[in-house]
Amino acid sequence: MTVFDELKVRGLIAQMTDEEETRDLINSGKAIFYIGFDPTADSLHVGHFMGLSIMRRLQLAGNKPIALIGGGTTMVGDPSGRTDMRQMMTLEQIAVNAERFKVQMERFIDFSNGRALMVNNADWLLNLNYVEFLREIGVHFSVNQMLTAECYRARMEKGLSFLEFNYMLMQSYDFYYMHQKYGCNLQCGGDDQWSNILGGTRLIRKKTGDNAYGFTFTLLLTSEGKKMGKTQSGAVWLDPNKTPPYDFYQYWRNVDDADVIKCLKLLTFVPLEEIDALAALEGSGLNRAKEVLAYELTSLIHGEAEAKAAQETARGLFSGGGDLENMPTTELSEEDFKDGSIDAVSLLLKCGLAGTRNDAKRLIEQGGIEAEGVKLNTFTEKFGKEVFSGDGMIVKKGKKIFHRAILK
Repeated sequence: MTVFDELKVRGLIAQMTDEEETRDLINSGKAIFYIGFDPTADSLHVGHFMGLSIMRRLQLAGNKPIALIGGGTTMVGDPSGRTDMRQMMTLEQIAVNAERFKVQMERFIDFSNGRALMVNNADWLLNLNYVEFLREIGVHFSVNQMLTAECYRARMEKGLSFLEFNYMLMQSYDFYYMHQKYGCNLQCGGDDQWSNILGGTRLIRKKTGDNAYGFTFTLLLTSEGKKMGKTQSGAVWLDPNKTPPYDFYQYWRNVDDADVIKCLKLLTFVPLEEIDALAALEGSGLNRAKEVLAYELTSLIHGEAEAKAAQETARGLFSGGGDLENMPTTELSEEDFKDGSIDAVSLLLKCGLAGTRNDAKRLIEQGGIEAEGVKLNTFTEKFGKEVFSGDGMIVKKGKKIFHRAILK
């Protein structure tokens, strides 16, 4: 099976320009392709998985990836798929985030010996002369056509700023610039980037007469159409300091039955034959498929040792044992206690088991929280310092999430 065929069978490709030419380019290993990552946070998250997976697959097939860090485009903010304007960031914030992205990407992409490039569009966008840019680039874009683009639809309902309106021109210019400098001939992006990708292919054709190609990959959504990678306590990050490896493992171990096979196809490198065998499992047998998904992705992000430790801890906890050393742990300080105790709601927030105080109260009232094996009956319950000494106290959320709290 060719790499292009595998992308299609796994359901990774959503839309594309010129399917026959794109297929030949990828299968022959002649694609010099890029995917952009705007550093709006200090870590990549689960939502970036699709792009990283595509880059790795295409590179293994002999194609050359360009990881574009959007240091310049982040100054504007991508309106795609948003109903509100992105928060404005400083150059210093963007630079710090970009450096952290680079370190995380190196786990997926081989940048040695020119096998891949990592560039930052701040290097060419921030020094553009605006009047010259309008004359050379803006003249090739129709405002009427841009206003029909899907990437602006949601923002138009609440008001699209002129700042954001420039984003399509800037992303298109990125493609044109890298086509000229690096021979980039293919752009890939999430399905919400389709209009921006088309803008780049058209600009290259108008400015140079060359053909350039693009395809979008499937967005990572649940069977209910919601974006994956969110928990009550926030996003699922690739940075182990923001989302510990055990929590990362547990996120995938607990995906809905309806989503596990899709995630195996989209995100892992497990052979399709093995995935088909896992898809044949039913009922509790699907737990095996979830374990494979969680292990493969944790190993890919955090390494095999962390994946094994997370798996052993999870199995031990579910069987009544437990590996305290690898269990996610929160250290409490003296400041967390008032009059020598901490209330149940504050404890859940501190451990990241709830996003807000109302969430914490609701969990407790619904019987979803246990402390040391005893179900909490009221959110006003308090715990003294002594219960957090030694090995600490084990807090259980639902049936599958365990957390340890200890006093420093």
